[in-house]
Amino acid sequence: MVQDAHPIKTSPRINVAVSPLSWVNEVLHDLGAGTTAAQCLSEAASAGFQGVEMSRIFPRDAVQLQATLGEYSLQLASGWHDGFLTERDVEQELEAVAAHATLLRHCGASVMVYGECGWMADNALDIPLSQRRLLPAEKIPVYAARLTAFARQLHERYGLKLAYHHHLMMVAEQLDEIKKLLSACGEEVGLLLDTGHATAAGFDYAELIKAFPARICHVHLKDVRPAVLEQVKDQGLTFNQGVRAGMFTVPGDGSTDYRALAHFLATSNYQGWVVVEAEQDPAQANPLAFVTRAHQFVTQHILPQA
Repeated sequence: MVQDAHPIKTSPRINVAVSPLSWVNEVLHDLGAGTTAAQCLSEAASAGFQGVEMSRIFPRDAVQLQATLGEYSLQLASGWHDGFLTERDVEQELEAVAAHATLLRHCGASVMVYGECGWMADNALDIPLSQRRLLPAEKIPVYAARLTAFARQLHERYGLKLAYHHHLMMVAEQLDEIKKLLSACGEEVGLLLDTGHATAAGFDYAELIKAFPARICHVHLKDVRPAVLEQVKDQGLTFNQGVRAGMFTVPGDGSTDYRALAHFLATSNYQGWVVVEAEQDPAQANPLAFVTRAHQFVTQHILPQA
């Protein structure tokens, strides 16, 4: 790994993590098949990261997971939860999240990523992006109330802040959808700012910073290759086909302008994690090489300097 001759000192209130998605895909199991937790974690540490997000290749036992992460001096930044509050009531969702939330709490995480997997079209990640199922406006108030109540209980029971993930093919993808939903939610519902999903959805992530600066409690640093995104949309490809084609990449390797995020991190009271995340085929994009470059880009161009 290339080291800077004069390492940059960054803000102690912001930590930098990396998602295991650069090594192994959570949905497309052939991408990164055979990759071990040891390889992922050793390379994440080698690249300079302080933490990782949860992955299917990691132990689900809290004691074992803490010990495994500790071998590489890494922390658990967060973990994704498949939410279904468009369909379940709050108590059902609390039952569904219990084991995962307990694991996150025991391993020191303070944020849980919430991805709404309800109200999606059948095989949503394998149909054209243009065929996303939309949540009717009249259903938003009930959904928002459930999210708020769930987020409140998540914090009371587990000490975890809910970070709502706006995401392609899910119920909150477009800027106006995210704004309407979060405006209907109580302050208990935080926002995960994902630069790549905003860019791929066709809007400037800076609009979310302007609208909800105090709601942002977790950041995913994903970039987009514009030529591939254009191909995905023009050819009516699916989300998973876009991933395989290289639609997403690490920050600094695509078209996303991070100056607005850098300004936000430097001038706000944001504390927590920024997470390098790139859903790529590791056979086409060497994980260690890409995340090492990404770490250097983030520390030099995005994080506030101490």
